[in-house]
Amino acid sequence: MKFLEYTSLDRINDFLSHMNLGERTIKGCLEAYSCKHTVTDKRLSVSLEHDILDHLGRSSDTDSPSPVDHLLCRSSRKTLIYLILTLYHMYPDYDFSAVKAHQFFIDESRDSFEQIFDSYMSEASKEWVETNGGCSLLEDLYKALDEVVKLSECEIYSYNPDCNDDPFLQRGAIWSFNFFFYNRKLKRVVSLRFCCISNLVVDEFLADELPFEEDGEIFDNMDM
Repeated sequence: MKFLEYTSLDRINDFLSHMNLGERTIKGCLEAYSCKHTVTDKRLSVSLEHDILDHLGRSSDTDSPSPVDHLLCRSSRKTLIYLILTLYHMYPDYDFSAVKAHQFFIDESRDSFEQIFDSYMSEASKEWVETNGGCSLLEDLYKALDEVVKLSECEIYSYNPDCNDDPFLQRGAIWSFNFFFYNRKLKRVVSLRFCCISNLVVDEFLADELPFEEDGEIFDNMDM
């Protein structure tokens, strides 16, 4: 996987990097990757394939249909592996096991994505129009995505792990969403994550930490 740089994505990233709305802060990030494997990706890809097949083998032993039967198709497993590899490149220090990950990727429709984006990013959209004028944030996002991955040809996936397994969540997070726009023909994927953080929780955490830092400074100046 190779990170791809696009000015159109950078423009939106700059806007979403830190949007303070008083009691809340909205953050977002777009990252584009080519699905061409590096040497490390190839090794990890083989390992992920084995893990998925092993899980499918265990699932077939049960009488009830498995929720991941679509992974019996090799192209579906390939898509899953690309998405997991994207996560590994986004968060190289985090462990995304194949058995866990395939339970959290959901194939989304464009309508469902738009409903989520419009509902949770409405304040950000207003700020975008006031700052940039012209099109809405969603319209400009679609233009940027179309430049990178040809939106009409994309499959849209969301990543929805448990909160304890989510590397995207930050202290004070109120909500968080993670989407992937994948173009099979171009072999490119764009990740989009956006979240809302409570400034009150973050400020309380920093306030709780401050006395310990100050005590440390006091003791540093004392003869023991």
